[in-house]
Amino acid sequence: MNQPAITLFVTGYCPYCRRAKALLAEKGLAFTEIDVEGDQQLREQMALRSGGVRTVPQIFIGEKHIGGCDDLVELDRRGELDRIIRGNR
Repeated sequence: MNQPAITLFVTGYCPYCRRAKALLAEKGLAFTEIDVEGDQQLREQMALRSGGVRTVPQIFIGEKHIGGCDDLVELDRRGELDRIIRGNR
């Protein structure tokens, strides 16, 4: 089974970005990072995709906006992250 694409908009100094990446790595999930630090164009792209949210990380699984680190951790805690990855939601 192919995992859906996971995209994280991040900055290098963000502890929440590091935590989100660590959680995904612990689960053995591949992801793409887009570093928006100092790049207004990428930050605007992130804001458009996330419905105006400008904080990092902003996490997407496929085209679904997951939210930030706390949202990802909560999805995992409830077992919903695994269901989303398996395509059952």
